[in-house]
Amino acid sequence: MTDFRLTAQHTDGDLAVAHVSGDLDFDTAPRIRSQALALIEQGHRHLLLDLEAVTFCDSSGLNALIGIYRCAKQAGGSVTLAALPDRLERLLDLTGLGTLLPAYPTTAHALNAHTSSRNTAIA
Repeated sequence: MTDFRLTAQHTDGDLAVAHVSGDLDFDTAPRIRSQALALIEQGHRHLLLDLEAVTFCDSSGLNALIGIYRCAKQAGGSVTLAALPDRLERLLDLTGLGTLLPAYPTTAHALNAHTSSRNTAIA
């Protein structure tokens, strides 16, 4: 098992960028969910999760991502993924979760998309 971490690198108003590393599995799924929900409760209803350093993800990890998505939506927010490892990207595509959780090749791409969508909504 690889050590799990969710580290909020950037928080700006209603946006939080968090880097996730390690395994997303039965043992760690409750922690990613609780840490992400804490960010939402602090007013960061839009979450950008950089998953580049995720080494493994099972159904418990996917369920945690779905739970985070649901809570963000209830708060009027969103969840965006960035830098997915190939295996995780294929898993999201196979399960259909890729349609709920937009993914971008890098955190910078995801931030640009978030900024563009906010500017479009304001205009």
